[in-house]
Amino acid sequence: MNYISAEEAVSLVKSNNRVFFQGAAMTPKFLINTLCENYKNLQNIEIVQMHTEGDAMYTREPYSDAFTTNSCFVAGNVRKAINTRRGDYTPIFLSELHLLFKRNILPLDVALIQVSPPDKHGYCSLGTSIDVTITAIQTAKIVIAQVNPKVPRTHGDGIIHKNNINAAVWVDEPIHSVETSEPTEIEKQIGYHVAQLVEDGATLQMGIGGIPNVVLSNLTNHKRLGIHTEMFSDGVLPLIESGVITGEDKVIKRGKLVTCFAIGSQKLYDFMDDNPIVHFKEAAYTNDTAIIRRNPKVTAINSAIEIDITGQVCADTIGKMQYSGVGGQMDFIRGAALSEGGKPIIAMPSITHKGISKIVPFLKEGAGVTTTRAHVHYIATEYGVVDLYGKNLKQRAKALISLAHPDHREALEKAAYDRFN
Repeated sequence: MNYISAEEAVSLVKSNNRVFFQGAAMTPKFLINTLCENYKNLQNIEIVQMHTEGDAMYTREPYSDAFTTNSCFVAGNVRKAINTRRGDYTPIFLSELHLLFKRNILPLDVALIQVSPPDKHGYCSLGTSIDVTITAIQTAKIVIAQVNPKVPRTHGDGIIHKNNINAAVWVDEPIHSVETSEPTEIEKQIGYHVAQLVEDGATLQMGIGGIPNVVLSNLTNHKRLGIHTEMFSDGVLPLIESGVITGEDKVIKRGKLVTCFAIGSQKLYDFMDDNPIVHFKEAAYTNDTAIIRRNPKVTAINSAIEIDITGQVCADTIGKMQYSGVGGQMDFIRGAALSEGGKPIIAMPSITHKGISKIVPFLKEGAGVTTTRAHVHYIATEYGVVDLYGKNLKQRAKALISLAHPDHREALEKAAYDRFN
């Protein structure tokens, strides 16, 4: 493989191009920053991405004179820009995001990616973020790669031959890592309640953060658990090491830990490196409801920003402000609901850090409904768990109010009375 300078590589990006950035821990920060530094020679560049890491220079002035961000998920580094003229958000299920490229709805001119050095056969690994990157590099006219020996070589579908890379830049630096933080007392209580719903032999889907980590820490006495998820982090490691997670009851990829991306500590990346039990697949596969439902007792744990008293779940906006994205929540909520013995779970604190109730009479004006009240099943807060499935609107309101913070229950009861009487 012939390596060139980053400046020479990004010169392949021309004005009016649509450029894809690989995301999560594999965000090619060096290439992105070099591209931003070339902003004076560019105009009208549309960045298409999911969740990237780094300071996202392209969203700030003066770089934003050349770049606009069209994000299919919204992380903290781009949130401000997405809610201004410098960017926008495209609502789409993670399971369908690849179709925007494949069907030429968002045809790509350039893909910026990060890969491992090629092996003896000439194949590079896409590391810890496969998601929609495979389709992006298959459909983009030009592929520019940041080749990094720190990228773990992962098993599964995330490979690209060096001959399919148009420009390669050698970069030797650690990939983005996230250390596990200590959960709050409220997260511990929620995690404990959710863990009681997990049965032996269940197939788990959960993300990163305090609540998923507490749930996992409460599963040490479980048996034969499996993982089929869109992402995972360090919380699974102790359960794999102790033999709790074996995947032996799974129908799809039995014995394999299946994911489309992962983000965590260096210990996690070392675990995944050349590890055949970790199987990286495209999001089109991991988040396919028809595939998810075939595993037994799929237990999907997701979160929410607010829930109204009829069970409508908003997980991606705060009123009119785009806070995150639809992501894969509905993919797994539906997949778990259709799985034999499955349990779709929404877990969240009852109040915000400012003491505002997250269980509300009505969603805020402009709020998006991420999971409809027809799809919702289990709701968990620090005050317990309720199952809304099969309950009418009045019964739902009563159940959800029981999960609300005591300071807000009286107001919610009055709102429910006014609505239903």
